[in-house]
Amino acid sequence: MGTVGTKIVGMDVKKLTGLLNKALADEWLAYYQYWVGSKVVKGPMRKVVEAELVEHAEEELKHANMLAERILQLGGAPLLSPQDWIKQTNCGYDAPKNPNVKTILKQNIKGEQCAILTYKKLLDDLKKADDPITSNMIRKIMEDEVEHEDDLQAIEEDMRSAK
Repeated sequence: MGTVGTKIVGMDVKKLTGLLNKALADEWLAYYQYWVGSKVVKGPMRKVVEAELVEHAEEELKHANMLAERILQLGGAPLLSPQDWIKQTNCGYDAPKNPNVKTILKQNIKGEQCAILTYKKLLDDLKKADDPITSNMIRKIMEDEVEHEDDLQAIEEDMRSAK
C-alpha cells in the first residue's frame, strides 16, 4: 500500500475498501448471473440475448478485476469466498430458474438498475472524500452499467415490436 496514494483518499480507507468489497460481491454475482443465464436462456431471439449476456458477463468480470485491484492498492483484501459475496452484496442474486428470454431480461435489467444506484451512492460518498482514482474507476464502471441497462431494454423493446 502506497502511503501517499492512500493519504489522498480523503476518507477512512477501511470503510472505502468495505464499500468496494460490497461492489465486488455484486460484480461477481452479476458475472455469474449473466454467464449462467446465457447458458440456459430459451425463447424468441435467444441467440441475440445469449450473445448480449456473454458480452455483459465479460464486462462484469472486468469490473470485478478493477475493484479487486483498487482494494489491493488501498491495502485491503478482496472478498475471498463466494459465501462472502452473498453476505456482502448490495443487489443480491436472482437465479435464472425460469429460462424464458423475457424473464432473464427482466432479472438482468433489475440487477443493472440496482448496480447503477449502488455506484451512484458510492460516487456521492466519494465526492466528500475527493478520491480521484476511485471516483474515476467507479464512473467508468457506472457508465458500463448504464449501457448494459440500455442494451437489455432495447432488446426487450425489439421483442415487443416484433409481435
